[in-house]
Amino acid sequence: MKVNGCEYRTIWLAEDGWTVEIIDQTKLPHVFESCRLETVEAAAAAIRDMQVRGAPLIGATAAYGIALAMRRDASDGSIAQAHDLLLAARPTAVNLSWALTEMSDLLTPLQPDARSAAAYKRAAEICDEDVEMCRAIGEHGAALIEDLARARSGGGPVNILTHCNAGWLATVDWGTALAPIYVAQERGVDLHVWVDETRPRNQGASLTAWELASHGVAHTLIVDNAGGHLMQHGMVDLCITGSDRTTAEGDVCNKIGTYLKALAAHDCGVPFHVALPFSTIDWSIGNGLRDIPIEQRDEREVLEISGRDATGVEHSVRIAPSSSPAANYAFDVTPARLVSGLITERGRCAASRQGLLELYPERR
Repeated sequence: MKVNGCEYRTIWLAEDGWTVEIIDQTKLPHVFESCRLETVEAAAAAIRDMQVRGAPLIGATAAYGIALAMRRDASDGSIAQAHDLLLAARPTAVNLSWALTEMSDLLTPLQPDARSAAAYKRAAEICDEDVEMCRAIGEHGAALIEDLARARSGGGPVNILTHCNAGWLATVDWGTALAPIYVAQERGVDLHVWVDETRPRNQGASLTAWELASHGVAHTLIVDNAGGHLMQHGMVDLCITGSDRTTAEGDVCNKIGTYLKALAAHDCGVPFHVALPFSTIDWSIGNGLRDIPIEQRDEREVLEISGRDATGVEHSVRIAPSSSPAANYAFDVTPARLVSGLITERGRCAASRQGLLELYPERR
């Protein structure tokens, strides 16, 4: 995607051929800045501290983290240590464990002197594959938006509501939930996006709004609790979110607040779709409410908020009494019964085991 007229991915190799560069997402939307990762420890910290975030990008970063570890020490012990270090960085997004398993399974049978080159090659492939999958998700989801545009009797834009950030910043490029929006706009569809602020980290306000503005997509930022009101008054035609983990039965784990949007959409008859690549499907579990670990993050993300004042200086301020504690659940689970459909790189399907198996028959 483009920033200030230049094309970027969220992660790439530096000119030296081994250092990993990323867009530091903790600086957005006020500062667009990249940083360099030279060790597996730095890759783990980037994932943990959310310099990179979004399930597909976390997986890609972890793959390069293994490559960085192999460059320093290509022993069996180093593979295991790097795997465990990276896996502990974020517990919920299944793409992390998927990428680490991919890398470990590839590298373990190889001789140590072949591991570094193989690791860098596979990490680059994972990134390229993610770009192609997200573009395909965009194609399949754009058809859904085009159908809604054709069905509108009174004209005007298709109004789409999304939650958190599932655009190109959450992947290597294109995104998941935003990919259909970008492709539909390329095709000339008149559309408008309602952007949830997505407390507590405000990734809708800081990242999704920044992405859409950079790409010239019409959008309006709303507080999280406004979504139900908009749906009640016919101001939302479609909801699309991403997913950090989707079970074999179609339950969807995504940023906290997604479940409430799905409930409102269900009550108001608004289609609620989830966009994801195959690496986000966890075939090992069926019941998301019971089996998906929900990350609980630092309470300061709830108790404090950051922003830039009129003079351009950034501040972090506390918004609660000094004696008040906070709970910071990062994700929730939306049951499959509330999901109108899943959009994957292979097409659209029902949020069910049968629906997923129709797209991925090799998993039967």
